[in-house]
Amino acid sequence: MAWDFETEPEFEEQLAWMREFMREEIFPIETLRLSYDGILEIIKPLQDEVRRRGLWAAHLPSELGGMGFGQVRLGLMHEVLGQSGLGPLVFGNNAPDSGNAELLAVGMEMTGRHDIRERWMQPLLDGKIRSGFSMTEPHTAGSDPRLLETTAVKDGDEWVINGRKWYTTNGSVADILIVMAVSNPDVHPYQGSSMFVVPVGTAGVKILRDVGAMDDPQVVYGRFGNHAEILYEDVRIPADHLIGPEGSGFMLAQARLGPGRIHHCMRWLGQSQRAFDMMCERSLSRFTHGSLLSEKQTIQNWIADSMAEMNAARLMTLQAAWKMDKVGASASRVEIAMIKYYGATVLHNVVDRAIQTYGSLGYSADMPLEAMYRAARAARIYDGPDEVHRQTVARHALKGYTASEIPTQHIPTRREAAREKFAGILEFLEAEQV
Repeated sequence: MAWDFETEPEFEEQLAWMREFMREEIFPIETLRLSYDGILEIIKPLQDEVRRRGLWAAHLPSELGGMGFGQVRLGLMHEVLGQSGLGPLVFGNNAPDSGNAELLAVGMEMTGRHDIRERWMQPLLDGKIRSGFSMTEPHTAGSDPRLLETTAVKDGDEWVINGRKWYTTNGSVADILIVMAVSNPDVHPYQGSSMFVVPVGTAGVKILRDVGAMDDPQVVYGRFGNHAEILYEDVRIPADHLIGPEGSGFMLAQARLGPGRIHHCMRWLGQSQRAFDMMCERSLSRFTHGSLLSEKQTIQNWIADSMAEMNAARLMTLQAAWKMDKVGASASRVEIAMIKYYGATVLHNVVDRAIQTYGSLGYSADMPLEAMYRAARAARIYDGPDEVHRQTVARHALKGYTASEIPTQHIPTRREAAREKFAGILEFLEAEQV
């Protein structure tokens, strides 16, 4: 039995380079007010440098155009990149494109259709096209995809899609949309949904709006990172735009969401560490009521609690990544569920404490903390609400127990059983005492 908490020296060198690269090259871009096209233009040389370092699109195996890092190394990488929302974009593994590329890769492996790579996956990996993942609907619970109302009906050599989606991230700037729809309503929902590639220019695809949200209430249409509401009205696509076998929608969704949650959790740790650094710096710099903040017990408690929570979340996340590398996402479902809700809670707690340490400055837009706080609140909802993941963990835990009318640790009952078990020696001991 072996346990190892070390990173290979060669990869640690890459991580060290990434940390400096983030601080020196990517953090400064955050302060500029650039359009989506402007961001793409300014990061081009940075993306080229990432490619030269062999770090581009590391989420896919090498045979599919990625680096084949595995989930543990990807997790360590995302911990660094997650410090900035621009980091994943520069490294070619930003959501939703990275998850959609993984989904396309799984679909290709399931069907042996290598045309998928040339048509959609490779352009996505190369950053030549953008994608959106269109699953959530405004009138059904996003936490229960069994309730999907969007339909896909086979008509000769075409599929006809009808439905309404929202929170399709990057939908208004995407070139292709991956749509989950009910393709067979007569079977169990887990076998009745499929995934389709829908080019945005297809007749009947109507981008209705970008939905304003807590992270951007005064939303500007067509900005990278927005969440679109989309109407699919008699949208006809060729039959070969089906991803994977018909009815494999849930399987593809899990293949996409499992690794994505590992990446999210490690990005949250990167954000947490950045907020933690700001909190510690402020505590050593701000003098009030006779002493530095760092000398006040409440602030010391916040720092200690934050450090412990981040360390716990990091170990949990890397253990889940390790298990995924060993046995796959399906067998790691409980570990993934735990880190999703626990990691989101840690991110929220650390950012909240940092804001409180800064006071009005932390609440203002002069610091990145207010934007981080809004993102932290969203983390408890997307990729499944915390409550659903807690339910998954609880159900798994309860499988190891059975109901008992008399508690198994009931001392009077156990005492009687113990007296029967040790009757002989108890008689001897009692005789000795006479």
